[in-house]
Amino acid sequence: MTKKNPNLETAYALQSPADNQALYADWSETYDEGFVKDMDYRLPMLVALVCAEHPQLASPVLDVGAGTGLLTQNIPMRGTLEIDGLDISPEMLEVAQSKGLYRHAIVADLTQPLEIADNTYGSVVSSGTFTHGHVGPDAMDEILRIAKQGALFVLAINAAHFVDRGFEAKFAALAPQIDNLQHQIVQIYGLGADEAHREDTARIVIFTKR
Repeated sequence: MTKKNPNLETAYALQSPADNQALYADWSETYDEGFVKDMDYRLPMLVALVCAEHPQLASPVLDVGAGTGLLTQNIPMRGTLEIDGLDISPEMLEVAQSKGLYRHAIVADLTQPLEIADNTYGSVVSSGTFTHGHVGPDAMDEILRIAKQGALFVLAINAAHFVDRGFEAKFAALAPQIDNLQHQIVQIYGLGADEAHREDTARIVIFTKR
């Protein structure tokens, strides 16, 4: 599924990991200067600010669905942290690596088991990945597995899909494994976004691994 002019509607229509790879291979070179600016895409910055509010953010950090690195480049204290970026698209990660953001760039499919050892990461962060057409709630099991006890999670989930795509039920099932669960609702886009998505919101979910 390759599109000459990728956009948000194309992204929401994705059906498989292969679709994701094809879309973001096309989108990687223009994503920051095109989509991010055209849609006034603010979610990565807002997730980064929430990370900055939590002093327990600890290395190594895994940026899940890292894309071109927008979340990490907005974390104020990123220079004091070891951060790895994980994404299904090598092309998007190549753009992120050109910014010098990550210790390691990991190409991986979050719908499959990750080739990462248990208890590896001190924190896990994500923006724009847990949404329709991308990654569903079942991926929570793997990212919990690779996190250390006490690891901080700051994950943005599209609010429109939080209930109907099973995220609410998943967090209820994970209750014995997590502590200090909090939610913040934020606007994904600024006033520069088109009318169809200007009011879209995300739920930033914050918790620690028990």
